[in-house]
Amino acid sequence: MGYYDDQDGQRRGKENRRGGGRFGYFLSGLIGVIVGALVVALLFPSIFGKTNPDSAAVDSNSVANTNPSTPKTTKTVSLKVTTDITKAVEKTEKAVVGVSNIQKQSIWSNDMFGQDSKSSSSQEAGSGSGIIYKKVGDKAYVVTNYHVIEGANALEVTLSNGKKLSAKLVGGDKYTDLAVLQIDGSNVTTVAQFGDSDALKLGETVIAIGNPLGEEFAGSVTEGIVSGLNRTVPVDIDEDGTEDWQEEVIQTDAAINPGNSGGALVNIAGQVVGINSMKISNESVEGIGFSIPINSAKPVIHQLETKGKITRPALGVGIVNVSDISAYQQKETLKLPANVTTGVVIGSVENGSPASKAGLKEFDVIYKLDDQKIDNIVELRKFLYEHKQPGDKVKVSVYRNGQPKTFTLTLGTASGRN
Repeated sequence: MGYYDDQDGQRRGKENRRGGGRFGYFLSGLIGVIVGALVVALLFPSIFGKTNPDSAAVDSNSVANTNPSTPKTTKTVSLKVTTDITKAVEKTEKAVVGVSNIQKQSIWSNDMFGQDSKSSSSQEAGSGSGIIYKKVGDKAYVVTNYHVIEGANALEVTLSNGKKLSAKLVGGDKYTDLAVLQIDGSNVTTVAQFGDSDALKLGETVIAIGNPLGEEFAGSVTEGIVSGLNRTVPVDIDEDGTEDWQEEVIQTDAAINPGNSGGALVNIAGQVVGINSMKISNESVEGIGFSIPINSAKPVIHQLETKGKITRPALGVGIVNVSDISAYQQKETLKLPANVTTGVVIGSVENGSPASKAGLKEFDVIYKLDDQKIDNIVELRKFLYEHKQPGDKVKVSVYRNGQPKTFTLTLGTASGRN
């Protein structure tokens, strides 16, 4: 028995030692698992349903977005944009106004006895744009196109804030298509600054500001470039089908539409470099707009503001282009040399005029003023209007019966004749 007991004790001792080792391994492993779990919990709390405050909104949105029945939310971002163009517009936009041409309209109606009766009412006949360029005391001055105000019985200016003011016509000029208006200046807060149109370069950015198609689109802004400089565009002022004038313009691809007339063409510095004119635009093409250079407009504006009209020199004659005379009359009546096909024919001479006093006669053909060659009426007018004043002397070279002659005369003041 002792042997077996001793053997059993040894077995039990060994078994106890083996059992204790296994328990130790188990306990060590359990502790390792617990420690690992704690580490994971600390590093990745979301696994155990715990989140930090910073990630809560992101996680909840992520979960919400995976559920089709939960409405998605969009974050609104406010972005403030400031560029050279927006700065230029802000500098000038409040100086650009609307101009309404109000005319009396005759209305025919039948009275209660069936008889026709005539009455009149004032209605807006057209509209355009204008530029506030000056403020003195309680008065402000607006420049616009002449064709915008032509034929008006009354004029109205609409400021950028929508306030309407009656306007007085100070003066206008058909040839330059410019007019100056006067308004109450108490509500005027911005006056445009004139730039230097002679400094413009091809490809330079320009901005057109005006009221295309009327007040509904007041203050519209279009951007473009200077497409051409020193352009000349023929203008039929009296609409008789014959060109009366060559207007010098800036060409731009900034959109200029009806209602933009009289509005501002602005450079990147916010300075007015041109006055837009739809009248001298060709409606059959796109991307070509024209603007009167501000350097050409400034002396006209000053004279209109101070004198109410443009005083131009005149010869005191009625004229027609040689090109409008038949070849037979050029040879038989005017007796022009065969190589002369251009010039201006004197059709009549006003009594007591500078031309009459100097000895010019009917059928004389003007081919030169001073040293400037003259091919047609437009060139004659441009030379006189741009280089001479009433009272100035001018040499007039003519063909009389085919022979060249030169006369010197003192220019008078235009009164319907050239």
